[in-house]
Amino acid sequence: MNVFEVQRDADPSIRTGIADLLIQQPINTNTQKNFDFILNGINLALESEHHAYLVVAEKDNAIVGVAFFNIGISLPKGGSYMWLNELFVQEDLRNQGIARKLLLHVIHWAENNGIRSIELETGINNSVTKHIYNSLGFYEIVSNRYGFSF
Repeated sequence: MNVFEVQRDADPSIRTGIADLLIQQPINTNTQKNFDFILNGINLALESEHHAYLVVAEKDNAIVGVAFFNIGISLPKGGSYMWLNELFVQEDLRNQGIARKLLLHVIHWAENNGIRSIELETGINNSVTKHIYNSLGFYEIVSNRYGFSF
């Protein structure tokens, strides 16, 4: 298995491979799941003016896991922070350490790029994912997240 950051000039087959994987992800919002929307988001993330990044796990020439994150500025932290938007692994390949490898790659990326913190959100009842995060030094932040859609 190979874990790597997707380059801005990534081949269209990598982009569609990521979209093929993410279309499998269950959604818990009012957002409609649509391949073209996901592919458009991937293409936007890979444009140079955005501070968004994708890391993928590839096995047998197929994308089987993805981490997607954005870099923002934190006033209280006095520098950059990372918001981990997505960490998703193909369902039949879970519990094989793929999510951990993706997350370790993301942590090393953050450390090497001067990021002050990594923040994310996970489901309240997602004990497997919480275990991975906790085992790598993440801690729970109590908050309420709000959204607004157009």
